[in-house]
Amino acid sequence: MIDDIKTDAATRMGKSVESLRHELAKIRTGRAHPSLLDHLVVSYYGSDVPIKQVANITAEDAHTLAVSPWEKGMVPVVEKAIMQSDLGLNPNTAGMVIRVPMPPLTEERRRDLIKVARHEAEQARVAIRNIRRDANHGLKEAAKEKMITEDEEHRGEEMVQKLTDRHIENVDAVLVEKAEDLLSI
Repeated sequence: MIDDIKTDAATRMGKSVESLRHELAKIRTGRAHPSLLDHLVVSYYGSDVPIKQVANITAEDAHTLAVSPWEKGMVPVVEKAIMQSDLGLNPNTAGMVIRVPMPPLTEERRRDLIKVARHEAEQARVAIRNIRRDANHGLKEAAKEKMITEDEEHRGEEMVQKLTDRHIENVDAVLVEKAEDLLSI
């Protein structure tokens, strides 16, 4: 019973950390990375699909992305989606290849992006704490139903707290890594 609650909490907390990593990958640094365009969608035969399902995205060099749509008719659609995105990018088209140069970040913009990263990290911490609350509630319910003893409940709460502390440390480490990445030129 306690192991089930602990395993469920660990799985959900791990997913929260992975979700944070995914969200922070969208915050661009000065470097070109194919995942920057992952959240963009384009209209493909009447359906909105992610850009990576209609084009190949590669990092040409440290400051340029190369987007190669699989169909010639998709070139202007993909280019328009990149231009209208919230990333502030200005693509250049040469035949079937769309090159997306990454403009250098200003110091002020870097500070703003760090604030956004801190906010995302705090959201992850809140999610982890909510998972801890749910796990502790499950332990209390099990103790109330006489499925576990009070001692087992307290031991379970201590295990859940250690799990919470470990995952919050992971969130902090991910945030520090992203902040260093944003501040490096």
